[in-house]
Amino acid sequence: MAHSSSGSGGDFLTKKSEVTKLRKQLPALSNILIIEDETFDADRLAATLRVIFQDNIEVRHADTLTKGVDFVMQKKPDLIFLDDFLKPSDNAAQSIPFLRRAEYDGPIVVVSGQVTTKRAFDLKDAGATDVIHKDDVDSVRLGEALIRVFGSDV
Repeated sequence: MAHSSSGSGGDFLTKKSEVTKLRKQLPALSNILIIEDETFDADRLAATLRVIFQDNIEVRHADTLTKGVDFVMQKKPDLIFLDDFLKPSDNAAQSIPFLRRAEYDGPIVVVSGQVTTKRAFDLKDAGATDVIHKDDVDSVRLGEALIRVFGSDV
């Protein structure tokens, strides 16, 4: 059978299988916080995380930065997914210092609808561990992000 690059889905499945194998080597995560003002986006991210971790995690959702900081102070999450543009006017570069002042020193993955090379650099410079595009919230892309975040030990 000839190799096809027509986007039949085979490459996606191969990549998903590879990410699944690598994901097994990630540290055990039990508590993830999503700071996202759009309920649909937060629910989609939470559902994808539950698929990845087979419901073996607690996923908390804060719809404002203030609630997110409160959640961090109550119980430090293993990982935070932070929306890049929270209503009314906070962006992740402004939000990250508040999370750090709440004594959160873990990884922060910014989820943005506007990922450019410059924007990703600015967010990482502000303290983000990784940046993913909102359109890339699926099990393969999240698996890849988790590997980038925790991959130094993999």
